[in-house]
Amino acid sequence: MTATLPSPQPPTPALPAVTPREALARELEARGRRRLRGADVLTVAAWSSAAAAAALYLADGAAGQFGTVPQALTAIGIVAGLIGTDLVLVMLLLAARLPWVDRAIGHDRAMAVHGTLGKPALYLLLAHMAFLLLGYGASEGLNPVAEGVALWNLVPDMWLAFISMAVFIAVGVTSLVAVRRRMPYEFWHVIHLLTYAAVLTGLPHQFSVGGLFAEGHWQRLYWEASYWGVVVTLAWFRVITPLVRTWRHQLTVTRVVEEAPGVASIEMSGLRLAELTGEGGRFFIWRFLAPGLWWHAHPFSLSADPGGNAVKHGLRITVRGLGSGSAALRRMRPDTKVAIAGPYGNFTHSSRTRPGLVLVGSGIGITPIRALLERAEFAPGDATVILRAGAQDRLYLREEIAGLCRARGAVLYELVGHRARASAWLPSHQSGLHLTDYLPPGAPPLADSDLYVCGPRNWSDAVLADAKAAGARDAQLHRERFDW
Repeated sequence: MTATLPSPQPPTPALPAVTPREALARELEARGRRRLRGADVLTVAAWSSAAAAAALYLADGAAGQFGTVPQALTAIGIVAGLIGTDLVLVMLLLAARLPWVDRAIGHDRAMAVHGTLGKPALYLLLAHMAFLLLGYGASEGLNPVAEGVALWNLVPDMWLAFISMAVFIAVGVTSLVAVRRRMPYEFWHVIHLLTYAAVLTGLPHQFSVGGLFAEGHWQRLYWEASYWGVVVTLAWFRVITPLVRTWRHQLTVTRVVEEAPGVASIEMSGLRLAELTGEGGRFFIWRFLAPGLWWHAHPFSLSADPGGNAVKHGLRITVRGLGSGSAALRRMRPDTKVAIAGPYGNFTHSSRTRPGLVLVGSGIGITPIRALLERAEFAPGDATVILRAGAQDRLYLREEIAGLCRARGAVLYELVGHRARASAWLPSHQSGLHLTDYLPPGAPPLADSDLYVCGPRNWSDAVLADAKAAGARDAQLHRERFDW
């Protein structure tokens, strides 16, 4: 019996080895795609809700109510009110600090969109009132002012609707940058809390006037579900979750360390801090429960990664005394209890999309840069850190950052000096240079890097404009704002 030997198989070609840089690039690219998909889903959901608000009304027979001028004016007013109300609900959800919104677009961008929707929502609600006064007045032979007086006096709950409109106008006016900068944060914050009162006072007339939201009507069910969904979301994420986390983690101030004139680091200990997922660069809303301090809410970023060596088994923030509330924190006693909300924001390694890394911080904005540098993954030579200040003593945490750069293979630049003009971000003696001029040889180009910027608004705008001119896309740009 003859055995047949198997024919020799050609050797399987060896797969090319994947370098650590390539593996990191693939992981970050996949993570970036997931975040972009999440942002797209949120965008579609927001605009779909506005379209649904009008479509539900028109599909319920309202499309045929344009036969006369008064009917058309009234119908336009109702549609404007429905879409405006929907935008207000979307704004409240963006301000509710939902974790999945934070992961997809970050708290900073969510609040930017929140602010962008403010004017359209207000204009639509004003159009709602104006067109209804014109439509009702035209059908009854009254001018808009006389119609408004009649509605206030004769229609149940309508006076609450006028009060609601006045509160919305007050909130809109205080949102203007020129007005906002003239008032303390606490006063502005209280005014904005009145948005909830405006929504509540505007509710009764929607359900008691006319048949649009009549009992058992399917439109009523839709709007009831929308309102209750927003209320439950706000209560859970703005009230219940912070209270539970404060009780669970029992944060306590351990020491306050002066870093520079007017700047101090506050170190805190607590229970089960690993569960907080306070990745370096993220921020919390802090309330220090001491006399005169407990009513101040401070949005400060972590200045050290919780898993790093700067603070063993604790959290640290670094604050500058820019106002009376933050200035008093430097005199705070150890053992002060701390209430928290958060963490928030995606100014972290988790939001990376590219293997290259460029970190740019100015003034107190340097502190989250230091925390991010401690956690971020990068190959030696692939990270560039740029610290910007008007004077050398304002390069806060400079020694710690320099030590991290040496240990991790990052290139550090210290740019000190005043700007030649407000639209520039470099010191005057380097005004002819650009962001790309600071990338070391062999490092990934800016178009293949993530850029993290933290500092004053105008200065940050100039850095981002420089990056976009060099080919960086929006998905690669990460900013942490320090204004409100």
